[in-house]
Order: sequence, then C-alpha cells, then structure tokens
Amino acid sequence: MIKVLIVEDDPMVAEFNKRYLEQVEGFELIAVAPSVTDALLILDCQEINLILLDIFMPGMNGFDLLTQVRKQGQGVDVIVVSAACDSQSIKKALRYGAVDYLIKPFEFERFKTALSAYREWVSMTKDQEKLSQAELDLRLLHPTPVTMPSELPKGLTRNTLKTVWENIQEMKERSFSTEEMANCVGISRVSMRKYLSFLTDIGVIEMEIIYGSIGRPVYQHRCPKPENDLIKTYF
Repeated sequence: MIKVLIVEDDPMVAEFNKRYLEQVEGFELIAVAPSVTDALLILDCQEINLILLDIFMPGMNGFDLLTQVRKQGQGVDVIVVSAACDSQSIKKALRYGAVDYLIKPFEFERFKTALSAYREWVSMTKDQEKLSQAELDLRLLHPTPVTMPSELPKGLTRNTLKTVWENIQEMKERSFSTEEMANCVGISRVSMRKYLSFLTDIGVIEMEIIYGSIGRPVYQHRCPKPENDLIKTYF
C-alpha cells in the first residue's frame, strides 16, 4: 500500500480529498495535516510515500514543505492539489519535484488518473531495476494524450446544447449555478448537470466550489471566454 499524507488547511477540502482517496485502490491514508508544521512532525515519525499538498496555507506554505523535504533528502513524492493556477506556481512546484499538479476544483476522474498513474509508476520502478526507452515513454514521458470526443455523450442533443451555450454567453463571464441555467433553458437540473459536465470536460467552461458555513458546497460555473469556436463543432 502507498502511504499518503494529506496537507490541507481547509477541513472541507481535506475531507473531499480523503473521500476521493478512499475510492482509489492501493493507497492508505496515514494522516491529515492542517499545516506545514504538523506535516513535518508527521514526516519525522511516520513512513510516508506520497503527499497530497496544498500550496496556500497560513504560516509556512506548500513550497516551504517541498523545500524542507528536498533538503532532507526524504524519499517522498508530492502531488500538488491547489487553487493556484498561475504559471509561476506550477513551474515552481514542478521544479521542486512534484509528480503531478491538480488545480482546484477538479473532478474525481482527474484525481483518479493522477493517483493511478503514480501507482503504476511506483509498481513499475519497484518490480524492474532497468527500464527500456519504450517502457519509459509509454508509462511516464509520453502517455497517451487525451482526445476530444467526436460526438455528444448519450442523452445530449445538439439543439439543446446550442441553447445552453447561447444562455451561457449571455452571462458574460458571470458565475452561475446549475439550477439557474436550468431555469433559463427550461430543462431539469439533472439534464442541465449533464450538459454543464460535458462543457467542463472539454474545457469550455470552468467549475468552482463555493464553501458555505453550513451545509453542502455549492457548485458554480463560469465561461472565461464566451467566444469559443470549439463548442461550435458540436452544433
């Protein structure tokens, strides 16, 4: 089992990561640390193979932890899980040895892909002392690229998708909920959720999670570029 430490100061986000982790085989959660200081104490007394690391935290941040881990030469890998999406943060994390970078909010499938790829890499390097160029390319350096779907998923229609997109454009980059868009288009929330999920998957709109003080988180959507030629290929 791959032993995991979650370093996240937001209890709700930490719980989401914990639940996601429980759904991926081969991983065991050892602890959740709300700060870098707590994480360093855990690393001193526990065997950890992988850290799921947030960047922005009070006091020392995720980069400080990465620096400490590398200075100490600890054999622990890091997957960054952060809302930081600027190129400088991403480059810095990769330079410090992060094996993957997940931008919040993300879907479970992206989380699963990251952990599955890491698990496969651990298994391959553990079982084989030497790797061929072909194995290295296939498993790590040049994995199969993600392809865009050529057709709409089952249950979605071109006419409704076009209507949804027209209403999204009218939002002019303003955030909106699934219910709000469902009311605008005149379809059920369940159906609207499928259309918004598709648009999120192909990168046309973005999804963010709004955490309230009470109750479940609210999912909001936003279209950063209302003029997008990609979506027109599905009409």
